[in-house]
Amino acid sequence: MDARDCAAAWWEMVARNLRHTVPSCRGEDAKGKDRCWYEAALHDGNPIIVYLHGSAEHRVAPHRLKLVKVLSDGGFHVLSVDYRGFGDSTGKPTEEGLTADAICVYEWTKARSGTTPVCLWGHSLGTGVATNAAKVLEEKGFPVDAIILEAPFTNIWVATINYPLLKIYRKLPGFLRMLMDALRKDKIVFPNDENVKSLSSPLLIIHGEDDNTVPLEFGKKLYEIAHNAYRNKERVKMVIFPPGFQHNLLCKSPMLLKTVRDFLSKQWA
Repeated sequence: MDARDCAAAWWEMVARNLRHTVPSCRGEDAKGKDRCWYEAALHDGNPIIVYLHGSAEHRVAPHRLKLVKVLSDGGFHVLSVDYRGFGDSTGKPTEEGLTADAICVYEWTKARSGTTPVCLWGHSLGTGVATNAAKVLEEKGFPVDAIILEAPFTNIWVATINYPLLKIYRKLPGFLRMLMDALRKDKIVFPNDENVKSLSSPLLIIHGEDDNTVPLEFGKKLYEIAHNAYRNKERVKMVIFPPGFQHNLLCKSPMLLKTVRDFLSKQWA
């Protein structure tokens, strides 16, 4: 099997674990249509979001479906992917592999979207996947059209050390060293804090004030790093949501869709 065949086989694997939700205004048109129709629909001028989920469950977890509905009702195509090792996707989940999957989906989408912009949206762990992918694409000379980071951390080491369920173990002798050794062995970093320094794409950070899984302070710190690094400061924005939505439920906020649409409309004008 040559490189082209390998790439085709790899894409088929990713495609099997990709869910394409069209804008709700096209919902009736989509009924009963095949994959070719959905691919062609990406060229219809409605903006596109590639959604990269967090570490738990899969692309059709209830809170993710709620977010997808909000975005679909707002006129977006949403491509939700289960990385390798998540949901019913096969393979071992590694940082390199998850990043490669995200790049694959983004490049495939751009090849079919014409002049329609495509936004990478990462949530929690997905923020690390999103900035990893965006950095690679930036280095290739093809910066992504926009990035939205929902509940981001600075890097996975800091996020893991401060994860609420692990805090009770931090004083145990050798615990932190054992944890860091495990992350280092598996080459897990997801360095959002370093990645954003290399980006030029429009960047929106959204975070809930009462997020106890990835505390707001991490999102604020990442925004500060990005804002300082970006030459065009207007391309970086952070919006903090009031208490009530915690880590997974910003989709229930009435201000979410307007926040996203206003930011992207301004950046893509």
